Amino acid sequence: MVIKMEITQITEKYQFDYMLPFWKSFEAFLRVEREKSARTTVYQNMYDSLELLRFNFWLIEESYKGSLKAVFNYNQRLFNAWLNTVLYEEGETLYSYLSALLRGIDMMAFEYPKALKEIKTEYGLHPEKGECVKVSETDRFMLYKILPVDKNMEPAQTNGKKPILVIPPYVLGPNILAFLPKEQKSYVHAFANQGIPTYLRVVKDIENTPEVQAMTGEDDINDTMFFCSQLKEKYGKKVTLNGFCQGGFIALCSILSGKLDELADAVITCVAPVDGTKSGSLVEYMKNLPPRFKDLGYATKVLPNGNQVVDGDIMSWVYKLKSIERETPVAVFLKELQNFENGGISKTAAAVNYWLVCDRRDLPENIVKMSYDSYTIPITKDGTLPVRLFGRELNLRHIEDKKIRWLLCVSEQDDLVDKEASLAPLDYLKEGTDPGTVEVTVFPKGHGAIATSWSHPDSKYALHKSFSLNNGKKYRGPVRFQLDLSLPE
Repeated sequence: MVIKMEITQITEKYQFDYMLPFWKSFEAFLRVEREKSARTTVYQNMYDSLELLRFNFWLIEESYKGSLKAVFNYNQRLFNAWLNTVLYEEGETLYSYLSALLRGIDMMAFEYPKALKEIKTEYGLHPEKGECVKVSETDRFMLYKILPVDKNMEPAQTNGKKPILVIPPYVLGPNILAFLPKEQKSYVHAFANQGIPTYLRVVKDIENTPEVQAMTGEDDINDTMFFCSQLKEKYGKKVTLNGFCQGGFIALCSILSGKLDELADAVITCVAPVDGTKSGSLVEYMKNLPPRFKDLGYATKVLPNGNQVVDGDIMSWVYKLKSIERETPVAVFLKELQNFENGGISKTAAAVNYWLVCDRRDLPENIVKMSYDSYTIPITKDGTLPVRLFGRELNLRHIEDKKIRWLLCVSEQDDLVDKEASLAPLDYLKEGTDPGTVEVTVFPKGHGAIATSWSHPDSKYALHKSFSLNNGKKYRGPVRFQLDLSLPE
């Protein structure tokens, strides 16, 4: 009876977490539709409603297939355990299967929530612990200097190394890049621990900062230019701009705008969607979505001051819907149940889940519009991005013209940003290590591995190392790339 109650409570929580963004999006849907339906013909309203119904049936079908597949795979294991038991075969028995199931349920019901609560003090940025210090700010951003965990490290200001400014994604936030500093699993600390002057740009709280709510791409770049000018003046060297995921796209736009020509001469993009139209799963989702509903307004919410922002919960839900076969409550529940069956929750697992569950942020509408355009409008044949800033086009040829050094990092098994979307610049620029070309580094594992698994200095593909994969090609990690830029030519 107790076990049944535990399972019921757990599955209800997964269902609630999955559907919560739906109710938020439904509120936005009603608000936008009140305006649209008033200026649209009755026939068009009916047609669009039927198209939306068709789209929902497609989602239900994909969800149903994903749930059935997950249940089948899990029940296949039960069947195999039963066969092993009745036939006295080697392998998992019914007893070991049920024991593992009970352990998993107990972990999910009691230990998992406790682990999430405890990891909060170790995960992400903690200026109060001396892991970083605020050195500058604008109306929209704060600039933090990342301090090395090793307090005996030579001061970055005197070691002659080139400074780096890290731009986190608006969607995922900065904490994923300062994952677990004390465990030596932190992307930004991987740079700082090598004596590199490392700075992290952190957006201010959007709920309480009107300047962030109304921020444009031009505002973003102007603030980056302000920080870069301070860093260049302090260290006497041009800055390397480093963006992760959406932050990589923002960093690239900053470079292509020409505003940083005298301030930055290198860029690192990690798992960045440069041309989102090459992202297969999201493109399929957008293709099935009726044209009327391809509108950011359906993902927005109105704040008490009247400003409109994009709801972070709804944005994260869109990414779940594009991979709905793997993201249904049933599929996620059974996957995590299996992960917990071995007992114990590592700090890494707890931190990853804390990030996914608790670290969602609302976004400035104008910034999301830049990313939205990159996912719906392809880069032109001459290398022009679909985004215009400061009244001018952004063209990838600017990298070649200004001899910018570019390290482009991708993950082999990235299921959030397709490799094709990240590698799109290779259609317009040469691959290589010379200034004005694109140097590509491929990491194993998924989207967040560069910031988590490989940020540990002793890992096989550590960020400060050069390494090879099965293809035999030699790659440089982003920290190695930055260290090499500091070497005398």
